Amino acid sequence: MLRGNALAKVDEKGRLKVPAVFRALIEPTYGTEYFVTSLRGESVRLYPMGVWSRFEERLAKAPAFDPAVMRLRNAVNYYGQSASMDPQGRLLIHPLLRESAGTRGEVAVIGQQDFLEVWNRSVFEERLAKSPLTDQDLENLSRMGI
Repeated sequence: MLRGNALAKVDEKGRLKVPAVFRALIEPTYGTEYFVTSLRGESVRLYPMGVWSRFEERLAKAPAFDPAVMRLRNAVNYYGQSASMDPQGRLLIHPLLRESAGTRGEVAVIGQQDFLEVWNRSVFEERLAKSPLTDQDLENLSRMGI
């Protein structure tokens, strides 16, 4: 289970050094192959390839001409690229996605159970401040049993 947050940096070549706390959980089970993508271009999602493959299996069963399915496929493939972690634990975020998500310099790497999400740190903190967890959110979550 990938949880918590670790600060990291994206270097001038666009490589993210995956924080050791997450690497220690991912590598023994999934290895060093990833699918690097985004849903909207505002953050980067790092899926261990085994997790991504399971997602693709579910996606393949969805109606191919459903507009939402088509939009999802377009987004993840437009922003997406397979990547191998190098021996130093770095993953390349390709230029198009790096530019769209503003992932340069300091970033927040956030565990999202079975994948990692990478945000420009200041953008993410601004987003948290503008849209905090509300009492209504907590009520809705409680109704869901969370």
